[in-house]
Amino acid sequence: MASPNSKHPVALTIAGTDPGGGAGIQADLKTFASLGVYGYSVITDVIAQNSFSVAGSNPVAPALVTAQIESLAAECAPRAIKTGALGNAAIVKAVVREIVKLAMPAPVVDPVIIASSGTRLLDASGERAIRDLLIPLARIVTPNIAEAEAITAIRIDTDPAIREAARRVVAMGARAVVIKGGHRKTGETKSTDLFYEGRRFTELKSDRIPGDGAHGTGCAFSAAIAAYLARGENLEDAVRGAKRYVTRALKRRFKLGKGRAILDHFAPD
Repeated sequence: MASPNSKHPVALTIAGTDPGGGAGIQADLKTFASLGVYGYSVITDVIAQNSFSVAGSNPVAPALVTAQIESLAAECAPRAIKTGALGNAAIVKAVVREIVKLAMPAPVVDPVIIASSGTRLLDASGERAIRDLLIPLARIVTPNIAEAEAITAIRIDTDPAIREAARRVVAMGARAVVIKGGHRKTGETKSTDLFYEGRRFTELKSDRIPGDGAHGTGCAFSAAIAAYLARGENLEDAVRGAKRYVTRALKRRFKLGKGRAILDHFAPD
């Protein structure tokens, strides 16, 4: 049973760490807090990284991932779940088992495969496990262009291609998908995400913000969707709200040092 507490709705992030706080578990919890949601977290992968590089990672034992989820569910089942970096196939399988066994909400799946720095965070067997086991459970999948290409084996370089990729993700069993368009090099003044829930395509547009983006935008986007779902929003409204949230956080981005920009997760609405 999901949390009955309407004053403090609970959302759960199942993901890897970012000690710099710009992405991963730490960024997810900031996003939840900014949107008025109490954040639970399950660590899957301890990642040594900053805003511009990954120095190493150590996946958590699947049994410990299972124990974390069961400990939280024993106290208060979350209203919404998001998954991020899952480390390896064994962890993906452990997460899937717990979601099914505990009848937890269908997750927001951020299919993290490669860090923004270019470091691979998931091997081929892990990719297959996400595609074959986790995506079929998903409330929504939130890939960027590169992740959508990896999941669907489609080169996304045209509008028909991105629509076909969206169809394929939903055909895998996901209830919906939103393919983020921020990485498309179109020269357009708008950043366009494509939302598809099996019936119609909806383009979500915002002004393209000059610059080279920021570290952790995908984490914040998927976490914001989960937060809005925990608050009781329907799926499309949750996606629209998440896009607005990331847009304002990106507009207020800042740098801590010599690395990439960091989102301002607490930028005012």
